[in-house]
Amino acid sequence: MSRQAISQLTYPFPEVPAPGTTTEVAPGIRWLSMPLPFQLDHINLWLVGEDVVDTGIGNAETRRLWAEILGKRRVERVVVTHYHPDHAGNAAWLCSRYGAEFWTTQGEYLTAHAVRTSSAGYTAEAVLEVFRRNGLDEARAAKMASRRNRYAELVPEFPLAYRRIIEGDELTIGGRRWRAIVGHGHAPEHLSLFCKEINTVIAGDMLLSTISTNVSVWSIDPEGDPLRLFLDSIARYRDLPADVLVLPSHGKPFRGAHQRVAQLEQHHEARLSELMQALQSPRSAAELLPVLFRRPLDAHQTFFAMGEAIAHLHYLYYAGRAQRDMGNDGIMRYATR
Repeated sequence: MSRQAISQLTYPFPEVPAPGTTTEVAPGIRWLSMPLPFQLDHINLWLVGEDVVDTGIGNAETRRLWAEILGKRRVERVVVTHYHPDHAGNAAWLCSRYGAEFWTTQGEYLTAHAVRTSSAGYTAEAVLEVFRRNGLDEARAAKMASRRNRYAELVPEFPLAYRRIIEGDELTIGGRRWRAIVGHGHAPEHLSLFCKEINTVIAGDMLLSTISTNVSVWSIDPEGDPLRLFLDSIARYRDLPADVLVLPSHGKPFRGAHQRVAQLEQHHEARLSELMQALQSPRSAAELLPVLFRRPLDAHQTFFAMGEAIAHLHYLYYAGRAQRDMGNDGIMRYATR
């Protein structure tokens, strides 16, 4: 993104809260940050009155910080925006420790359990098989292969019951009414929450201020079109006030949701245009990684890069902008018409 485009956003809270501290960002809403052992090194979590929105990964350090922040205060409800471990890792622990109810969407609840138990096609090998069909060589596949269930390590337990949230539900959280907005593409039924009274939206991973959300094809839906779902989902933020305060899971709270949606649309269209230029001759997703990612990728980064590359190629294919063919070697290749 250009600096001019980014400068259209405003950041009313320039400092990320130090671990163990909170910052009030809107009436009754406190921002806290928990460390992550990834390149993306922290996640934003929210205290809304007596409710918790998102939980951090389920490790001892995060739980120590939660205990320090919450102390003996009452927690009425734990709300999870989506199943990814940095959001869901402590849901069961918080509910058990504080006697709280657990609320989320059905897609996220069921997916968390499936990934934790490596069931319903949620296995690393199943994902790698999709990647192999899209050109990933065995050397790189071997580096990604693992018998460990990393998700279960980061989400060591998960609630066995929940209150279901669906699109358009009105929830009372922190004494105010919040409307549920369910988005797709990044996760099955990603939950965002908008409060008209204080003009604030808890956006989760759907609308981030400085990075683009991961949108990938995975083994559970190998022929899916998640990029179309994601772009359709973020376009709905234009229905919110232009000056809505956006509380994202990564980066800093910002105003300028409409501008950010336009930036993300331009970002993905630029990537799609670059792919179209590269598809003058048939190429696989693996061969196109250098087009979409201009930096060296380690095994962890390649895992997500492959999912994103396939998602962009599927978008072009389903939009009729590219064609595809499975070669005699079992590898899917794409080309412009």
